[in-house]
Amino acid sequence: MKLPVFLVAIFAATHLAAAEPWPEIKWEALVPKGWDPAAQFKGLDLSKLNDSDPRAMEALERLKKEWDDAPADPALDGKKVRIAGFALPLERVGDKVTEFLIVPYFGACIHTPPPPANQIIHAKSARPLAGVKMMVPLWVYGTLSVQRGETQWGVAGYRLAVDKVAPYEEAPKKK
Repeated sequence: MKLPVFLVAIFAATHLAAAEPWPEIKWEALVPKGWDPAAQFKGLDLSKLNDSDPRAMEALERLKKEWDDAPADPALDGKKVRIAGFALPLERVGDKVTEFLIVPYFGACIHTPPPPANQIIHAKSARPLAGVKMMVPLWVYGTLSVQRGETQWGVAGYRLAVDKVAPYEEAPKKK
């Protein structure tokens, strides 16, 4: 009679594993289909411009405006996700963090221009979190919303209500 209980336990464990509460999302998924961040710059050859050239400065200003206005994907609103990225702390409580940005690559937002708004997530946690340090890679788990917000580091196109964070560990490569 113990065999059916054992089978029920295996089925339940398999079902729970398949129903990942925070499915992984890649940064590319945050960009709505059809949006091209370089569309208005197709005919501009920046290699022929010096940094001090007024046309280069104008192009940089146009790029910044285009990227600040980058659209978010409304289909992601309210989705539970986990995403890997680099942290930029915004609000601290002692040595812990309650608000931070998540960006897709090391150095994003620290250098100019910042990434497009749809590549910056403003993360907020109800409780202070340990381990969130400047440009440290993390897994961040929570509920995503399409909510634009301006920060000192750039415009975020998404907000994440954080459930938890974990150190980033790359998945083992398949042999």
